[in-house]
Amino acid sequence: MAAVPSREPSLLQALAPLLFLIAALACAVYLYADNASYGANQISLLLAAGIAALVGIRNGQRWQEIQDALVHGISVAVVPIFILLAVGALIGTWILSGTVPTLIVYGVQLLHPAYFYPAACLICAVVALAIGSSWTVAGTLGVALIGVAQGLDMSLPITAGAIISGAYFGDKMSPLSDTTNIAPAAAGSELFAHIRHMTWTTGPSILIALVLFGLVGLGGGGRGDGSVALGDLPVVLGAQFDLGWHLLIPMAVVFALAILRFPAYPTILIGALLGALFAVAFQPALVIALADDADLSRPMALLSGAWIALFDGYRAETGNAAVDDLLSRGGMSSMLNTVWLIVCAMGFGAVMEKTGLLERMIRSVLKAARSTGSLIAATLATAMGANAVAADQYMAIVLTGRLFQPEYRRRGLAPVNLSRALEDAGTITSPLVPWNTCGAYMAATLGVATFDYLPYAFFNLASPLVALVLAYAGYKILRLPPQDDAAGAAPAPAVAATTRD
Repeated sequence: MAAVPSREPSLLQALAPLLFLIAALACAVYLYADNASYGANQISLLLAAGIAALVGIRNGQRWQEIQDALVHGISVAVVPIFILLAVGALIGTWILSGTVPTLIVYGVQLLHPAYFYPAACLICAVVALAIGSSWTVAGTLGVALIGVAQGLDMSLPITAGAIISGAYFGDKMSPLSDTTNIAPAAAGSELFAHIRHMTWTTGPSILIALVLFGLVGLGGGGRGDGSVALGDLPVVLGAQFDLGWHLLIPMAVVFALAILRFPAYPTILIGALLGALFAVAFQPALVIALADDADLSRPMALLSGAWIALFDGYRAETGNAAVDDLLSRGGMSSMLNTVWLIVCAMGFGAVMEKTGLLERMIRSVLKAARSTGSLIAATLATAMGANAVAADQYMAIVLTGRLFQPEYRRRGLAPVNLSRALEDAGTITSPLVPWNTCGAYMAATLGVATFDYLPYAFFNLASPLVALVLAYAGYKILRLPPQDDAAGAAPAPAVAATTRD
């Protein structure tokens, strides 16, 4: 029997899975609130993927083609998943070794509530600029700053927003960042020209964020509710751990490897293993207590405790319930629910792309963009929408860049306009989507739900708005030289999945 030729999907068909997903996610949040990501959202994504698959089959595609796309789509997320598991292991061993407690104690002693939020944002921005990785910053400094915030009775959602704002600013302005390299490649621009052009949107955006964080801190509106009293946190941690500056060596090694451009997964895994070694060397009593097996010899108990921290995290027993809650976290097992969410989200995005539904929606947006301002606005909206549908910042950047690049060249617009828009919306808004790989990662790593920190991720919210204002004002919108107006568009690269921001 001859195969049925594949038909072009209608706009209604393209919107059907997305509208169902929006309704299902809204229902899940209504029913389960912060627990929606612990199963309800996953079911919503799988059902929406099923609707998209049915539309594709109705239009003539074979199930085997859709299944192969599912496998490929999920394979794109394999490296982020391994990074996520490695971060879970790193958190567990860095708490057990005393690395995170040391950072918390130093932070409580050096940071004051009045300037804590802008300082947290600025620290994360500088480190991310140096190493080019928002994920590494959140998984190391971010975890410690969350602990400092609890010690100072500061708001955890605002702290998470400050961490993410700083981390993503530094990441975007760093030539070492993966997405900062992928965006100009997808748009056909040059790396350093792209970074220079981004300063016109990221510069004002980070200034807005710092001012807002400063006002929140000075106004006292970002203090905690006082319901969780941590007492004298440095004293409690000092009694539990053998603290000292030497325990910061694992973090220094991770940052050094990141600067040297080691891939993210082995870098973080090395940091986790180094944390386990430091725990055995400097916190042997805690390691043996974590093993909780009197029948084991001392060497085997040390091995068992360090191993448990890697796969199941650290469980504190300080006698202070609030401190125990602060320190009892980490381990690869703590990331499994997030892995579940990422797999379901990537599957949905893969089916939407394979069936042509995603491209159909994007082309409808492109047709409505008549002026330069509306074209850039359409680029921003498409990249943000792709973050929600494709559930991955790389997919959002490459898909949007691939579809919009010919139109930018046809209108005589320099590729840096497109690459900047891809970053301003595709990269920077990715942690604001709960089921996006970035949103899921930040929520799991920092222990704050995406919708809780979203209103306070001031930089991530301001950046697309600043880009939109500049687009309609026509300010710093560069045009191609006359001889380049008719040049063909360079092909967009395939989605990279070797490293992760």
